[in-house]
Amino acid sequence: MGQYIAPLRDMQFVLHELLGVEAELKALPKYEEIDADIINQVMEEAGKFCSEVIFPLNHSGDREGCHHDKTTHSVTTPKGFKEAYKQYVEAGWPALSCDPEYGGQGLPLVMNNSLYEMMNSANQAWTMYPGLSHGAYECLHEHGTPEQKAQFLPKLTSGEWTGTMCLTEPHCGTDLGMLRSKAEPQGDGTYKITGAKIFISAGEHDCADNIIHLVLARLPDAPEGSKGISLFLVPKFLVNADGSLGARNPIFCGAIEEKMGIHGNSTCQMNLDGAIGTLIGQPHKGLNAMFVFMNAARLGVGMQGLGLTEVAYQNALIYAKDRIQMRSLSGPKAPDKPADPIIVHADVRRMLLTAKAWAEGGRALCSHAAILLDKELNHPDEDVRKECADEVALLTPIIKAFITDNAWTATSECLQVYGGHGYIAEWGMEQYVRDARINLIYEGTNTVQSLDLLGRKILQDNGAKLRKFGAKVQAFVEENGTDEAMSEFVTPLADLGDKLTKLTMEIGMKAFQNPDEVGAAAVPYLRVAGHLVYSYFFAQMAKIALAKQDSGDTFYKAKLATIRFYFARLYPETAMLIRQARSGSANLLSLEADLF
Repeated sequence: MGQYIAPLRDMQFVLHELLGVEAELKALPKYEEIDADIINQVMEEAGKFCSEVIFPLNHSGDREGCHHDKTTHSVTTPKGFKEAYKQYVEAGWPALSCDPEYGGQGLPLVMNNSLYEMMNSANQAWTMYPGLSHGAYECLHEHGTPEQKAQFLPKLTSGEWTGTMCLTEPHCGTDLGMLRSKAEPQGDGTYKITGAKIFISAGEHDCADNIIHLVLARLPDAPEGSKGISLFLVPKFLVNADGSLGARNPIFCGAIEEKMGIHGNSTCQMNLDGAIGTLIGQPHKGLNAMFVFMNAARLGVGMQGLGLTEVAYQNALIYAKDRIQMRSLSGPKAPDKPADPIIVHADVRRMLLTAKAWAEGGRALCSHAAILLDKELNHPDEDVRKECADEVALLTPIIKAFITDNAWTATSECLQVYGGHGYIAEWGMEQYVRDARINLIYEGTNTVQSLDLLGRKILQDNGAKLRKFGAKVQAFVEENGTDEAMSEFVTPLADLGDKLTKLTMEIGMKAFQNPDEVGAAAVPYLRVAGHLVYSYFFAQMAKIALAKQDSGDTFYKAKLATIRFYFARLYPETAMLIRQARSGSANLLSLEADLF
């Protein structure tokens, strides 16, 4: 069922040559001993685990799916998943970037980021079991009580227990202000929680001894809407004072969803019937605490899109080099064969380069964001921490939406490379398309991300965060604008920066008169912003590749070709997107609903 080989050469290029990770980490006392050799060794071992242990389970897990026992409420994961998870825990991977106080290895988030790219390429459905646990860990680490941290963080760190986020309910979707789950105080610091949650990824499974659910619910005196939501820690099994597992808590899986993709992950309907929980953070401030988990999840979903783009590209490339069909329009390229390999055909090249460019741009962006997070959490200068936090806030909706949009395109293009075989399950490509589609939806649809970017991250602070990023772009343009060899990259970058600034001001002025203008422009606007970010990183990568193109390492030649393809074939959609964003809300809202 195809193959997956970790793209270590490109990952190392991004970390060491583009981002200078070693120097960045040495500015953080916590990580000053981390060098390139340590990073590379960990990545190589991670690549082996992903290729050899979890990738072989991807197709079989998709075909088998999860099994729900309605009598016991238990869920059995596909064959091999439980054993692979045990290997993952025994190797110490869950603890990679966790706090040593709770048994973690204390390595940088940027290394954990690379691990998760590889895991998502190898098996997205399997990766969601440990992936959600990491979000639960982050939320508890920041907002948990000392008792909660002592009791639950060591087990989440080790991977012995896993975690979930129980947010939405059948009637409310993304609008969490409508949720109805209730939490009744018991007078001893605990609460009995009753309600029904849906779409709970990894809500029930057989990989770990206990599952820690982070549940949103309302206290009896809660105000209506999102300002009345509290967050609770609800374990599958209650935990005794000595750390041993106690009674089964009444939070049960009522059913697992029959889904289009990610069949190997149990997406559960969870029913709480007086389940015992403890409050995380302050009453009625649950969304504030949960946003730690939600933002981690949004970055994680972007990584899912990146992982699928990479693995789809790898397998489409292998197929294109092997499959022979017709002759090149300019004459036979394999005269000893009855037809040429399809990689000689121009449009097959277009499809492959589309996926390649989206993967390499996404890798640069996600790695950059991971370094920003390391600095936000650990830099000794408070001003630097604040600057990094602002940029992460700006980039998070772009990472979630732009990368997953591109992954949907890339996996579809890679399926197309296979022709009819791409549509047949045994080749494995159609699974990547199905799996990629969910990433545009969950953890806030890409429309929600677009509204967040334009309405909250940009217009709400009058463009301050965007101007800070724009200043970085402008500095690079000014530094390299007189270099003739760089003009093919710098000129479109500078042009898009100017256009996005003008577009932002125009939409902002319209929004003062009519707030619907924000909703009408948000989706194309985010894609324009995504292209600005990618153009910035691709231009930096081009500068490095130009300087080393004659080194004898063909990697740099391939990198330049990919970047030139991006600017020639993918970047031009910005012109259309800007026109769409400027077209206003009337063409969307003037038609009365009953006339559709």
